[in-house]
Amino acid sequence: QVQLVESGGGLVQAGGSLRLSCAASGSIFSRNIMGWYRQAPGKQRELVASITSGDSTRYADSVKGRFTISRDNAKNTVYLQMNSLKPEDTAVYYCNADWVDGSEKYWAYWGQGTQVTVAS
Repeated sequence: QVQLVESGGGLVQAGGSLRLSCAASGSIFSRNIMGWYRQAPGKQRELVASITSGDSTRYADSVKGRFTISRDNAKNTVYLQMNSLKPEDTAVYYCNADWVDGSEKYWAYWGQGTQVTVAS
């Protein structure tokens, strides 16, 4: 069983910064993608950023240049550094990890979510 535990959310003023962390534990396939999604009230969950085990990254257009995703494979931890935060970044942020194992079976896991609130 895989567990993802997020931390680092909170309340911040517009223009401020936060750093989210997601620690993964359990049987994690070595080749995986970890990412951050967010869901604002009344909206669908959307991808914010993702990073492969080979450090290839992908960002939503709305966060490019402001957010940076990184990972420490030795610690099975992924980070999201969020700078120049805007009120529209307010959402619950979820950590995700997924992979296809050696038997071609797809696995996906989610954290419990952490609230990020940006005050104007």
